[in-house]
Amino acid sequence: MKFHKSRRAKRGRIEIIPMIDVMFFLLATFILASLTMQNIHSMGINLPEGDVSPAPASTNVTLTITKDSEILIDGAPVTLDIMASRLQPLLKGKDGHLIVAADTKTPHGVVVQAMLQARRAGAEHFMIAVRNGEYIPAGQ
Repeated sequence: MKFHKSRRAKRGRIEIIPMIDVMFFLLATFILASLTMQNIHSMGINLPEGDVSPAPASTNVTLTITKDSEILIDGAPVTLDIMASRLQPLLKGKDGHLIVAADTKTPHGVVVQAMLQARRAGAEHFMIAVRNGEYIPAGQ
């Protein structure tokens, strides 16, 4: 009498669940590693509070003045002496719109001097940035 083998040769299987776990672990590792590699340079500007209707969306030039009287044009630091020359090419084609984002503790005289330099550079319309993210049109 001849007996047949009841076992068949089993083929190897690739389990998908552990592979998914490993892929999520690698994804989380790479995300955390990339976040730590980012060097975020942001300035804390404490804007004044205001409640106004939203300004029309357009690409404007932003003049930022910190509480330490540091002046930035679209994030690039400038001084009052060279501000007009740096601002003039940026205002071309923007209809002279300038957003002034000044900290609440910025001395009033610095803001006025910066706005006067911007006027010399060709800025015609100023908008004042406020805390809720909207802009108050000023000096139109």
